[in-house]
Amino acid sequence: MSRVLVVEDEAHLAQGLRFNLEAEGHSVQVVGDGESALERLLINNEQFDAVVLDVMLPGKDGFAVASALRASRNYVPVLMLTARGRPEDVLKGFASGADDYLPKPFELAILLARLQGLLRRSEWLQAGQNATKRADGRPQVETGPDSMTAYGVFSFGGKRINFGTLQLQTNGNIIQLTVMEAELLRHLIRNNGRVVSRKSILEQVWGLHEDTDTRAIDNFIVRLRRYIEENPSKPRHLLTVRGVGYRFVAEPEKTES
Repeated sequence: MSRVLVVEDEAHLAQGLRFNLEAEGHSVQVVGDGESALERLLINNEQFDAVVLDVMLPGKDGFAVASALRASRNYVPVLMLTARGRPEDVLKGFASGADDYLPKPFELAILLARLQGLLRRSEWLQAGQNATKRADGRPQVETGPDSMTAYGVFSFGGKRINFGTLQLQTNGNIIQLTVMEAELLRHLIRNNGRVVSRKSILEQVWGLHEDTDTRAIDNFIVRLRRYIEENPSKPRHLLTVRGVGYRFVAEPEKTES
């Protein structure tokens, strides 16, 4: 049985979600504001398998709650709900650390399917540690960007990204990526050496096909550069192609020679 925290200030919607999620076999707790959610998740350290999080909350909104969770290294899967379905808001939700995003009004069947997907993904990530190990106990490291598998590990420039656990190892430190940070990095690595347009990233990473300000993804790129570059202001792996998009280079020395 999965434990789900519903963070929703509209009582009728919160209770409807509780009823339907419990009917699906989940254990459900409900809070009506962001502060109460953070108290249970961060102060009381209650363990939940997923959070259904409304954006428009009294006090701290859903974006602030998701950001606080990730800043505290709490990576519980978050399904964000909002009445604003603009692409810019979807990107803002992902940038704050949400794992999935569902605009209101939504069909119950869609919400249940999205939540189940997050719960499966959580199980998948937990299994990733074992799935990336060989028979001798050492990590199964991929030979190149085109060979990536679901649990793949890719090494470049003295760094190692484990897509099974969403962990980036660099300079002796381990950085926990959000799902969308990892998916963006995976997409760039798969296109190693090739220019990837902002439009392509929006469509293939976030599934957005509407017209939007594609510069909204730049914040994700800035964050990835902080993780993987020795000098983020002079990137060597994650390059900007002015007016088009970005290009990932796994081995810049070979490219430059």
